Amino acid sequence: MKIAVVGTGYVGLVAGTCFAESGNEVTCVDVDVRKVQALQEGRVPIYEPGLEELLHRNAAANRLHFTTDLARAVAPAQVVFIAVGTPEGESGDADLQYVLAAAESIGREMKQYTVVVDKSTVPVGTADKVRETIRAVTDVEFDVVSNPEFLKEGAALEDFLKPDRVVIGTTSERARKLMGQLYGPFVRTENPILYMDTRSAELTKYAANAMLATRISFMNDVAALCEKVGADVEYVRKGLGSDRRIGYPFLHPGCGYGGSCFPKDVKALVATAREFGLELDLLRAVERTNARQKRSLLAKALRHYGDLADRTFGVWGLAFKPKTDDMREAPAVELIEGLLGKGARVQVHDPVAAKVAERYFGNRVLYAPSSYAAAEGAEGLFLVTEWNEFRRPDLRKLKSLMKGHVIFDGRNIFDPVQVREEGFAYYGIGRA
Repeated sequence: MKIAVVGTGYVGLVAGTCFAESGNEVTCVDVDVRKVQALQEGRVPIYEPGLEELLHRNAAANRLHFTTDLARAVAPAQVVFIAVGTPEGESGDADLQYVLAAAESIGREMKQYTVVVDKSTVPVGTADKVRETIRAVTDVEFDVVSNPEFLKEGAALEDFLKPDRVVIGTTSERARKLMGQLYGPFVRTENPILYMDTRSAELTKYAANAMLATRISFMNDVAALCEKVGADVEYVRKGLGSDRRIGYPFLHPGCGYGGSCFPKDVKALVATAREFGLELDLLRAVERTNARQKRSLLAKALRHYGDLADRTFGVWGLAFKPKTDDMREAPAVELIEGLLGKGARVQVHDPVAAKVAERYFGNRVLYAPSSYAAAEGAEGLFLVTEWNEFRRPDLRKLKSLMKGHVIFDGRNIFDPVQVREEGFAYYGIGRA
């Protein structure tokens, strides 16, 4: 099948590469000339485990192409995916200007029946707007489908190639058949393709992310209460998760969620509801809890030291989660800005996000080549992102390198008893 993907950001690049891997001929389009040139040369602009290898393999097999020429990509395509950005608007809603601009351009270049797919995360009713935009510029027959993505950064290829489910929003039997053929290779393990109307599909994406964000914030509220009453949130978490009605996923407390999806999607869902006269009070509380949690490590440091001026701190982890270099809404950003604002010196290390961090902090922090180098001479160490390489440090070596012996564990990955036995003061999230 001939496919075009408009937008080579995270979603577009993963989708295009995975569709090519299943034997389709895919052309990815972007207006950024330098990005397209880099992709043509095999250089991947994002970090995602396995993506570069998969991209190289399919480009070499002549199944995956990159271009700035939208007409060249769209004209022969049977299915065109819109995977452009939907940045947060002033009121928290999703800005659709790039989606609708892409839709208009696609409409002008279609030469045959085409299924136009909203792959970007978009609010309810966007498929209707895309349909109206295309219909205004073409007489060619087409259908608009909503097909939200459910990719976890760091595990995106696995999620795409072996999805829990595929959601397809359409009332067109012709489009449904074509999309079913396209996704057939990915659901051979009997995981379902869920067909529904476009508005239900659009809302499903937002509702899923809002539910996961709610679980995280709920556990962070429980962790805050644990600290007040002297309980240990790890015991509470196990007691909750063992209940089959609840389960363990997304019940880990920490220093807040970030990334490109949860913060933006919760805000967008709240904004959408407000347009229809409904206040989603629960999700507004989720946002407040997350904002508080991002300040929690700095608050613990202020209580411990009093004054942070002229003190040196190490920070392990910059990305919002492991296995990605994405720092959008990352808790580390707020922590580091808070430390710098209090007059502290900051030494940071992340396995892959250092280059991205330079766009946030410039030369205001020291970029250490290793985790131990980031801790050297520090009075305190903050663990912010739970990369596997941070989980089992040599505590005696760490103690010998550090000037002070305080660990702020923002992800509860260390054993408090072991850390304290080695002579450190330990602060976790909700730990007794």
